[in-house]
Amino acid sequence: MSLLPVEEALARLLTDAEPVRRIEQVGLDALAGRRLAGDLVARLTQPAFDASAMDGYAVRADDLRSAATELRVIGEAAAGAAFEGTVSANQAVRIFTGAPVPAGADAVVIQENTERPDPSTVIVLEPVQPGRHIRPAGNDFQAGKPVLADGVVLSPASIALAASAGYDFVPVRARPGIAIVMTGSELVWPGTRPGPSQIVASNGFGIAAIVEAAGGDAISYGIVPDDRAALRQVFENARAEGIDVFVTIGGASVGEHDLVAPVLRECGVELDFWKVAMRPGKPLMAGRHEAMRFLGLPGNPASSLVTAELFLRPLVERLAGRPSRPRYETGTLGAAVSENDHRADFMRATIQQDDDGRTVLMPLARQDSSLLSVFATADALLVRPPHAAAGQPGETCEFVRLA
Repeated sequence: MSLLPVEEALARLLTDAEPVRRIEQVGLDALAGRRLAGDLVARLTQPAFDASAMDGYAVRADDLRSAATELRVIGEAAAGAAFEGTVSANQAVRIFTGAPVPAGADAVVIQENTERPDPSTVIVLEPVQPGRHIRPAGNDFQAGKPVLADGVVLSPASIALAASAGYDFVPVRARPGIAIVMTGSELVWPGTRPGPSQIVASNGFGIAAIVEAAGGDAISYGIVPDDRAALRQVFENARAEGIDVFVTIGGASVGEHDLVAPVLRECGVELDFWKVAMRPGKPLMAGRHEAMRFLGLPGNPASSLVTAELFLRPLVERLAGRPSRPRYETGTLGAAVSENDHRADFMRATIQQDDDGRTVLMPLARQDSSLLSVFATADALLVRPPHAAAGQPGETCEFVRLA
């Protein structure tokens, strides 16, 4: 297969990618960032009763006709402890914020506008209008009425609203399941001291973070050695479990130990493309088997993370029903860069602000795709289009912001 331009490869990857339609019930403590499945209709009315908005006294507004009116205090109402009687002429009830307004009262006088000469008497220093400092029943929402619309991404405030409306579990769209498989007989699990010729598996954890940030459910399938049967088995497991995207890391080149493409072909995966005109990340594969999509990422750290940012993230966002972030932003070159060849170059860079408030991109000195320590200092990818001429400081450039 010939090298595909980056934009064409992405368009092909996203073809027919629609939000997953599975629905699941999720508890309030795990709703942050989830997408609501269907309008959420209130089960309760809030407030359920006319409630005091202030600390003070529940009164009848018609009783307060002078600058200083003396009323008899007949009881107290607190949040969770209502006054059960009725306020009659020239009477008042001591009331606290959130307490039900007693029958007969139609206003609340704040305590700053009163004097209390003795426990049974209050002097109201100025008149009030009916309804003053009262939150009427149903002022926030009413039972049977929608409070949140289908498809909304649940924020802290909307989660609190769902709880107030009577829900402990809420129907949300299932997050797309993204299986992450780290391939290679040389890999050992983090925390394990590598032996001769071994390295610590690391890329999958960074890619899992990208998946989670994009709205997916990153499911680790661990390390699979360079063994055809082992790789075939993990693919079959993912298919049986209804995984939405099967992601492999490593084994995407054409060496004798790069088994991903031939094994997945044997499993029935139809490869859509293999190799993209980009640096780093050329040996990128994509395909599908029935409803399950496949994305094969290169093994070098920078290559796998760059391709995950540029391809896996927008795919997961599409499957999760989230709006994709702006792909390219415009900035200013902060250092000279050389002319480019036929592949798009995504240089690791840092973002700075100059004295004029412009966004300045500073490419990092070392761009080797194996250098994870360098990538960890970057907060952007400086985009160099194919065949771009040499660039000078101050020129306009495009970049991809790293989350």
